[in-house]
Amino acid sequence: MAFQPNVAEMRAVRAIVITSLIVGTMDITSAIIITLLRGGTIMRLMQFIASGLLGKQAFQGGLPIAALGLALHFLIAVGLVTVFYFASRNLAFLRQHPVPSGIIYGLVVFAVMNLIVLPLSAAATRHSLSGDLIQIGIHMFVIGLPTSLLLRRFSYD
Repeated sequence: MAFQPNVAEMRAVRAIVITSLIVGTMDITSAIIITLLRGGTIMRLMQFIASGLLGKQAFQGGLPIAALGLALHFLIAVGLVTVFYFASRNLAFLRQHPVPSGIIYGLVVFAVMNLIVLPLSAAATRHSLSGDLIQIGIHMFVIGLPTSLLLRRFSYD
């Protein structure tokens, strides 16, 4: 007998996919704007994302590697949205208080990315106070808060 997802499972997948696409698009758009304002290129930005997996060789790869970087970006978005979704199923506070929950989640995502994920990756990262403050704001208001509000909108009864 084939697997038949129930309505709740289908709603969860729909909420995660839609939220991931929106949050991932908003995040990459902010990264593109910052990159262009700093004189960089979109290709180099996407290659940088891929460099987390491939190292310095990513910058020699051209469009296929840039496409990989974009795909990895959205894979990360799916992961962070999925984590919040399942956490919110077990912690009523996350559902009942979406604004502070989303902002706090953005801070948690920033911390995990900068203290665990990036140091374990092959990407060569640089930090500055102004850059980190911008990234904290993006993680709070472009990633965390929309994740919380959109999942609330698309999935909770």
